[in-house]
Amino acid sequence: MLHNVRIYCPVEFTTDSFSAANTPISLFTAAKYCQIKLTTFWGNTINTVSLSLFRFPSLPARLWVLGQMGAARLSFWRMPDVGFWKLCGSGTGEGFTPRPNTAVWAILATWPDAETARRNLTTAPVYRRWTRHASESWTILLQPTSARGDWAGVQPFTPSDAPDTPGPIVALTRATMRVSTFLRFWRRVPDISAVIGQDPNVLFKIGIGEVPLLHQVTFSIWPDAASMAHFARGDGPHGRAIAAVRREGWFKEELYARFRLLDEWGTWGGVRPLAAKDAA
Repeated sequence: MLHNVRIYCPVEFTTDSFSAANTPISLFTAAKYCQIKLTTFWGNTINTVSLSLFRFPSLPARLWVLGQMGAARLSFWRMPDVGFWKLCGSGTGEGFTPRPNTAVWAILATWPDAETARRNLTTAPVYRRWTRHASESWTILLQPTSARGDWAGVQPFTPSDAPDTPGPIVALTRATMRVSTFLRFWRRVPDISAVIGQDPNVLFKIGIGEVPLLHQVTFSIWPDAASMAHFARGDGPHGRAIAAVRREGWFKEELYARFRLLDEWGTWGGVRPLAAKDAA
């Protein structure tokens, strides 16, 4: 059962260093009280994760979605069913590069169950607006099977107790780089990107992130655990990079999660990516 809890708390006032005036921390209101919405899930509900990718090819559409980096946040704050959510940009090439791709953007969100996710993904105004402005979009629904680490200080995914089932495995890694080590990280990325792009087993891959250079989310879909493990831990660019991460402590924060695929709809690159791989 889903409960929305609204808590009213005092707004702390601070001195503006420029005007020396007392200024509320909230940028949206000067009221003495702010409203914080906490969404809690009671019972043994396993959350459902959605990743929606959107392509905006024209300059007006790209400028529009840049504005959505602020406007869409307000929409998600008002959305009663959503849990953890992030608005992300993407990289060029295979997506695993520090150069931003201003045409491709993503929304990652968690929901209490698949039915709630489908309803919001197809009817919520923010998703309908993004779909209307995009030339194409692709959404996948996922159920977490394992997760360790934090994202922005929280653990966003609740793994299922259900046994593993045959089918594609989805992997997500998210890291916050240390400023002192991010150049070493990005020097290794071209080699990793080339290898994953040439891997015949990978069904889909993209690199997304909240903040260029310092945050990186890698998202990939594999036919089975063995092919994913071979790429991740083998004696190749990715395996050597992971060894360096552990040895030199590149990351301030890390998250590793695996999922099973529940559903997918839309197109990417003019095709349904998973159906296209099956046909091949």
